[in-house]
Amino acid sequence: MRLVVSEFMSLDGVSQAPGGPEEDTDGGFDHGGGAMPWFDPEIMGSAIDAVMAYTEALLFGRRTWQTMAAAWPDRAGTDPFADRMNALEKYVVSSTLDADDLTWENSHLLADGDPLESVAALKAEPGGTLSVMGSTQLASALLGAGLVDELLLMIEPVLLGGGKSVFPHDREMRALELVSVQPTAGGVLVCTYRPGEIPPMPDFDET
Repeated sequence: MRLVVSEFMSLDGVSQAPGGPEEDTDGGFDHGGGAMPWFDPEIMGSAIDAVMAYTEALLFGRRTWQTMAAAWPDRAGTDPFADRMNALEKYVVSSTLDADDLTWENSHLLADGDPLESVAALKAEPGGTLSVMGSTQLASALLGAGLVDELLLMIEPVLLGGGKSVFPHDREMRALELVSVQPTAGGVLVCTYRPGEIPPMPDFDET
């Protein structure tokens, strides 16, 4: 399977709690919902819909799964996006939830052993696209392990001054290839990246 990570992100790389004030206040974060003032339904909504159109399964960390599980089931039958979210297979990486907690339909727990090995095994199965939405800690670990095939970053023109990021902080250099970029009228850059190769250093020797 192909693994795609989709994230709302501030210009200084913060992806924590884009959807609402109480979504994730870890570390005293008080800018929850910071992505919403810049949300462009036509361009950003279309980008998300495009990812969902080719998604065959979803992969979540615990907190994001719980947020989604509290939102989408009650909208069944009234919202096509909710119907799509409810119908997809969902895999949850968590060491604190158990199978009885997964009341959202089509949810499965990846709890045994190393979660990165479990995701790698899931990716090795036949299928299409496995999508990660939010799940900042999980997305960072997946990037660090080289398991991400594509990044959809919706970069808002705002600085949040600190918070959780999807980018690994392990001092490793990783090159990305910019596949596409589309600006919104409000200044958001909707960027698609794939793993790339670090180019050779230029020769500045003029002698």
